[in-house]
Amino acid sequence: MKSLFSFFAVVLLLLHLNAEAQVRVLNEAVEFNGRVNTSQRKSLILQNESDQHKEYILKFMRGNIASSQNIKICLNNTCYDPKKDLAKVKLSLAPGEVYTDLYLEFELGITSAKGTFDLHFANTQNLRDIFIVEGVYNVENPESGGNEVDNKDIKLGSVYPNPASRVAQLEYEIKNPAINARIVVNSIIGNPVYDLKLNPKDKSVFINVADLDSGIYFYTLIVDNKNIVTKKFVVKR
Repeated sequence: MKSLFSFFAVVLLLLHLNAEAQVRVLNEAVEFNGRVNTSQRKSLILQNESDQHKEYILKFMRGNIASSQNIKICLNNTCYDPKKDLAKVKLSLAPGEVYTDLYLEFELGITSAKGTFDLHFANTQNLRDIFIVEGVYNVENPESGGNEVDNKDIKLGSVYPNPASRVAQLEYEIKNPAINARIVVNSIIGNPVYDLKLNPKDKSVFINVADLDSGIYFYTLIVDNKNIVTKKFVVKR
């Protein structure tokens, strides 16, 4: 009976900790939209909604940052690379404080790309106390017109990110739902990797490259058993 009481006491304590008001990100998802060879700096606003002093560190970053792009996390004018300096990104918030000295700097790179990323911050005293900053980017290259395929039956964009390390994405629009459209992926020596049917109701298809070896691959758009176009993409670890 005593052990049962202890169990419920621990559960109640955990529920209390999880129910405690924590830090809230007042921004929506941070968006970086622009042309290649530019950079942008966006501010973030945090609020400590608790009545306790809070200290956080950056635990990890998750998502797709293309090889041509680069992100830095800045505390006022001091910037850190989240791939190298996780432990150096520390935030200290007083009870009820609205924190405005956190910035993200994004170098849009030299190639077109799209992607998302999440920054996960954790309380140094309670790892269950976390908050997440969400980001999205869209880099355009106005000089690269002609990357899209647009015919009477289907419109197909270029794969991104390229190079890809985990998942590559292709956006498309099927104008004629009666067609049979597929994306066939082959290795550089012609070995088949994937054969992906394009659903007329969807707008994008994902290519899982996490288990593929680094190297060059080709994807071919096939409509009603006719090859429409073949393009190259790169898998890079």
